[in-house]
Amino acid sequence: MDFDAAFTALIGNEGRYSNDPIDPGGETMWGVTARVARRWGYTRAMKDLPLNIAKDIAKFEYWNQAHCDEVPAELRFDLLDTAYNSGVHEAIVLLQRALGGEADGYFGPMTAGALAAADPRVLRRYFNAERLDFMTGLKNWPEESKGWARRVAANLRRP
Repeated sequence: MDFDAAFTALIGNEGRYSNDPIDPGGETMWGVTARVARRWGYTRAMKDLPLNIAKDIAKFEYWNQAHCDEVPAELRFDLLDTAYNSGVHEAIVLLQRALGGEADGYFGPMTAGALAAADPRVLRRYFNAERLDFMTGLKNWPEESKGWARRVAANLRRP
């Protein structure tokens, strides 16, 4: 999966405007938090954040930083979705756990080497299992569990 296809799928998960008081991300549009949008110089109302700005942010802040181009095509969307939802560091930690290696959150030669030796289909299952385990430990799991579990289930249905 390339970035454009992954971003389209990501927006299907994220939806449009949200300002859920339970969500630690706070106010978001296209899944971009106000904090990230402001860091990118966006100053208008979050409800008005253009999709093309969200796409630029997703490419630079999440796709590139999580090294999505360096993982098997079968795992790219899952890694992007996790980075977008839980942060790049956590996404890489979960990837490293799925690979059975040291989970330091740094995508370096050891992670790249382990990826080269991994079966992408098995890795995808392990990665999503690690993601669900991580989510169940979050303080807002009781309120968000149904939506998060459905999100991962929908991701697993993707080719």
